[in-house]
Amino acid sequence: MTDSRRARLYEELSTESRRYLAAYVLFNQAVADHLGLHPTDVQCLSLLTAEPGPLTVKQIADMTGLTTGSATRLVDRLERGGYVRRAPDQQDRRRVLVTPVPERIARVTAVWDELGEAWQTLLEGHTEDELEVITRHMRRAHDLSHAQMRHLRSRPKPD
Repeated sequence: MTDSRRARLYEELSTESRRYLAAYVLFNQAVADHLGLHPTDVQCLSLLTAEPGPLTVKQIADMTGLTTGSATRLVDRLERGGYVRRAPDQQDRRRVLVTPVPERIARVTAVWDELGEAWQTLLEGHTEDELEVITRHMRRAHDLSHAQMRHLRSRPKPD
């Protein structure tokens, strides 16, 4: 591949990435509006249901980049809505674990499943090798995003 072609592809990828990320943020807002939730609440539920077990508020704060106070308010909202339940950790009674409530999460999952059919159709146009590349890219982008968030949070805010 020539340097000029690679540069053009990087530029095109940069543009499409910005468009994709903006579309995803707006899509998340639309899902949240549809469910009567805050966009951060929807993402928290997504993260909670992707984890193998319950999380502490501190872990939720770390995953979302929120302060522990903001994460506590987020969990308060989700608990009031019936989406999560707090329970003492059986191994360490000082800790409180946040667990999704399956019956209430089903409301969110139904929306994701309905919308997911179109995403599944989109992915059906790819070979298995392409799906592996997309998955690897998303996993690496996830890790890079978290590293970049830590970097940004460690720096002073611009004036």
